[in-house]
Amino acid sequence: MIDEEVAFAAMESRDPRFDGWFYVAVTTTGIYCRPSCPAVMPKPGNVRLFPTAAAAQVNGFRACKRCRPDTAPGSPEWNTRTDLVSRAMRLIADGVVDREGVAGLAARLGYSPRQVHRQLVAEVGAGPQALARTQRAQTARMLLEAGALPVSDVAFAAGFASIRQFNDTIRQVYATTPSRLRGATSGARAPGALALRLAYRPPMDVAAALDHLGARAVPGIEAHGDGAYRRSLALPHGAGVVTLRPGADHVACELRLEDLRDLTAAVQRCRRLLDLDADQQAIDAFLGADPRLGPLVARRPGLRVPGCADPAELAIRAVLGRRPRAAGTRARLATLVSTYGKPLARPFGEITHLFPDVTTLAEADPAGHTLLELARALADGTIRLDDDPHRVRDRLGALPGMSRWALAYIRMRALGDPDVLLPDRAVRQAVRRLGALPDRWRPWRSYATRHLELMRRAPPAGGAAGS
Repeated sequence: MIDEEVAFAAMESRDPRFDGWFYVAVTTTGIYCRPSCPAVMPKPGNVRLFPTAAAAQVNGFRACKRCRPDTAPGSPEWNTRTDLVSRAMRLIADGVVDREGVAGLAARLGYSPRQVHRQLVAEVGAGPQALARTQRAQTARMLLEAGALPVSDVAFAAGFASIRQFNDTIRQVYATTPSRLRGATSGARAPGALALRLAYRPPMDVAAALDHLGARAVPGIEAHGDGAYRRSLALPHGAGVVTLRPGADHVACELRLEDLRDLTAAVQRCRRLLDLDADQQAIDAFLGADPRLGPLVARRPGLRVPGCADPAELAIRAVLGRRPRAAGTRARLATLVSTYGKPLARPFGEITHLFPDVTTLAEADPAGHTLLELARALADGTIRLDDDPHRVRDRLGALPGMSRWALAYIRMRALGDPDVLLPDRAVRQAVRRLGALPDRWRPWRSYATRHLELMRRAPPAGGAAGS
């Protein structure tokens, strides 16, 4: 349930922190907005609040052309919760309904389609088809604004079954036509590239997130330089290469895709990779209130916990090397990529391969018993990293040779657990230097870990670090 008192306070202050948490619909205009929309404040009696854009659309409202609620960051709730609804929301955002239908979504979740529909409607106000429809409309808008693709190509790339369905949806959601939606926003792009702006809730240290990924870049699949991070993506319909750079108030994202149908999945994976949907102001406020950790948070506000582009890849990387930054670990991974990875049909600079898929690794036995067991379990479905996180943790922990560090690293980056204190020696030393009590940092110990990791290289001034 949405707290109406908090919602109206957010609307009055035009607070962007609440964008994506809920949506504001005005009955007299038939329009829904972000809470931070600069339009005149509506009367409370004319307002309806919805937890998702899809719920507003199902109830007959269209998106505001001024604040563009469809471009707001996603709700951080779905990335921190582990229940059925949150798992369903993550899978729908990745395009599972478009690729596998509602039945496929339900099978992944382990429930009947009817149960999934009932729980989604009860909590977010819309069923899986309506949520997927909203996702398709948002993808179509990105494609229309990102380049000069023919409208028919945009329709099918976004996942619509027909041009008529596409036109009807755009008209209902945005009250305009696809050609007018494109308008004057499309411009010259690099051949084959789509240029997008990925929104986030401030504060965010985008450069620190890209540097973190770049320091662990594996030759062949990743590269980092001139402030940009690049990597290959193994997507449902083909390969892709993404380039991410800091923007003024966004992350600049350039995508090269073999199949445009993969745009939805590619964007969602980039968002998870950079932790763009986190409610960082609330996290920083909570951790910053700790007298020991507070100086570190003040020194580096907006520090995110990078996720991953592919949970299976991250799990394999965790098992293969305890120190991801170490030259030896990166060399072993580079050998794995060059030996078992699939070469890109169109290499892009230093990006030449995809990371090896688990089926190939399960048959190759490339680097030890634990890696082989993990690859086999992922390949045959014994372990599914989009399953209930508690079940995933137990099954990973049961693998022979799985270390505490690797399991914690997988939980933090592949499963998106916000409450993992990495059992690393440098992290333990930092805790001792601070004289801190890590249990006070629950449920955000993953974010505390990021501050502790950076502390060893740049300890804060003042008495906290030496106390």
